Amino acid sequence: MEYFLEVSLVGLAVGGVYALIALGYVLVYKTTRVVNFAHGNIMMFGAYFFYTFAALLGLHWALAVVLTLVASAALGAGIERVVLRPLLGRPAISVVMVTVGLAAVLHGAAQMIWTPGDFFLPSIFPDAPIIIGEMFIPSNTGYGFLVALAAILIFLVLFRFTRSGVAMRATAADQVAASSMGVNVPAMFRLAWIYAALSAAIAGIVVGSITTLNPTMGLIGLSVLAVVILGGLDSIPGAILAGLIIGWLEALTGFYLGGAYKDVIPFVVLIVILMIRPYGLFGTPEIERL
Repeated sequence: MEYFLEVSLVGLAVGGVYALIALGYVLVYKTTRVVNFAHGNIMMFGAYFFYTFAALLGLHWALAVVLTLVASAALGAGIERVVLRPLLGRPAISVVMVTVGLAAVLHGAAQMIWTPGDFFLPSIFPDAPIIIGEMFIPSNTGYGFLVALAAILIFLVLFRFTRSGVAMRATAADQVAASSMGVNVPAMFRLAWIYAALSAAIAGIVVGSITTLNPTMGLIGLSVLAVVILGGLDSIPGAILAGLIIGWLEALTGFYLGGAYKDVIPFVVLIVILMIRPYGLFGTPEIERL
């Protein structure tokens, strides 16, 4: 029972990071109806930004984090303005394929700029593990979860209670109606990409602190896409809950059945849930009249 609780806590901690990554997917899709397949590579760029500022330039980690957020926000805004804005009104499949191509471009750019090798991010968390009773949670995992939790709460407050958040929710509900009420819809699209890039950057720093940094880090984003679909593409609470569920199931499966099953179980759960609820746990069903 003690091992079960300890593994469960570690799994939930990892799931919190999954939830933060999934949040970026949901913010973009909820506002713009674009599934961003490049989100994992934007996360990877955020980790490289932090590595550049903290390790290569030798800045204090706190200043490096601030500069990373600024650089990531600029990257998100630039992608929306240069790559996505010209595609407004185009078929959805065209936009999706552009994000797939963007993922490949970012992956190649990371290899050219920082080389394909593995790097270690400067430590920003205490070395001592988190101890709860007789249970030990690795430092990077435990504190990474706390950072992810704090970031999720901040984004929820921004999305729920700020003026721009209300405008984003109005845009997500009905773009035409929001525009008729004076909401600058293109600006909301840009803000959604900025928020998604900021969440990706924070997640990148956390993931890079837990593992190593290399251009393949972006593949984590594709794995988390299963979390997003499970929770519902347009549901922020669904992304958070699904992230915790998948992290918990992965930890238990890896501990009791072995690592070979760990990567399979999220997709098994996804298939089962989608057979019952095609729009995910909290996704909004779309009814079309013919």
